[in-house]
Amino acid sequence: MDDYYKILGLSKDATEADIKSAYRKLAKKYHPDMYANATAEEKKNAEEKMKEVNQAYSVLSDGTKKANYDRYGNEDGPMSGFGGRSSGGFGGGAYSGGFGGFGFEDILNNIFNFGGGEGKNGNSRYDGDDVTYNLGLTFKEAMFGCEKEITINRIEECASCKGTGAKNGTEYEVCKKCNGTGKINVFQNTAFGRMQSTRICDECKGTGKKVKESCKDCGGKGYTKQKRTIKIKVPAGVDNGQMMTYYNEGDAGRNGGRKGNLIIVLNVAQSPMFIRKGSDLYITVPITFTQAALGCKLEIPTLTDAITYTIPEGTATGTVFRIRDKGVKILKREAHGDLYVTVVVETPQGLSAKQKELLINLNTTVTERQYPKQKAFYDNAKKNK
Repeated sequence: MDDYYKILGLSKDATEADIKSAYRKLAKKYHPDMYANATAEEKKNAEEKMKEVNQAYSVLSDGTKKANYDRYGNEDGPMSGFGGRSSGGFGGGAYSGGFGGFGFEDILNNIFNFGGGEGKNGNSRYDGDDVTYNLGLTFKEAMFGCEKEITINRIEECASCKGTGAKNGTEYEVCKKCNGTGKINVFQNTAFGRMQSTRICDECKGTGKKVKESCKDCGGKGYTKQKRTIKIKVPAGVDNGQMMTYYNEGDAGRNGGRKGNLIIVLNVAQSPMFIRKGSDLYITVPITFTQAALGCKLEIPTLTDAITYTIPEGTATGTVFRIRDKGVKILKREAHGDLYVTVVVETPQGLSAKQKELLINLNTTVTERQYPKQKAFYDNAKKNK
């Protein structure tokens, strides 16, 4: 049996709020959107992790299942170890040893309050779910920040009935069977004597209220799905896959529960010119053979404008130059990363006869000492023979 507390990163004294908070964090961590550019193996591992997290949450968020798991090590309670319907055990059906049709599981349910136990009823407090929205940004929008308007669908309390499900919010009455508690006491005679258990009221389904006339706007549900337009302010320097949280902008809670959050997942388009690594930018600039040999003043594009940068003579292809503070703005700081410029010498193509002659003449005047890397390579080659 898996350790559900360990899967969610919790201790056994975790509260209901702790369990939900841990689940939200892990659900975001293993969300498929976070693995859009991952390998097939990474996606599969994330999917398996998400299954484990969902299973753990489904047990620990359910009052009855959690009680069973804490006491017996599984969510099904003490009967789970007896197997199915073997002739030597209790099986899965009712015991026929003279309890008047009252099953053995029913006895255990009354003793340990399983099955028809109290659990969560219609009056229990439920927090609203988070709403996730994938927001596409251009590279420029991510670099400089922007404002966007997005439209989401979320569950809201019905404005007409104030969440009661009754017409005008008043056409309901207190349930007479449970006197508004949402729970009833059930007494049964067993071999152990007269037993009492508390169960959810079957008349009002645990709400404590009986609706006389349903609200037409929500069909008696008390909640409706609405479209809402929300303004989003994206700060400068955000990156692909990052998330922004707008608290209390998700689905409505029930019976005093908190609203969920709006989770914005950012999808930033790639730049045709720059490569981003953290807060630094990288760019490759082609230069001519003459510029590399003689040096030059090179015009380098940046995020804001073009700057003039001096390339020294004798610059080799692949040389990297660092230009400070011309990278990406660092979030929550008045600072920027750096821009790294890699120069690549472009070999001229389609040379004329005259151009070839000039190059040959040039080459006859150049000594091997003027090509130190080539000289070192062949010196080493001779030593290794």
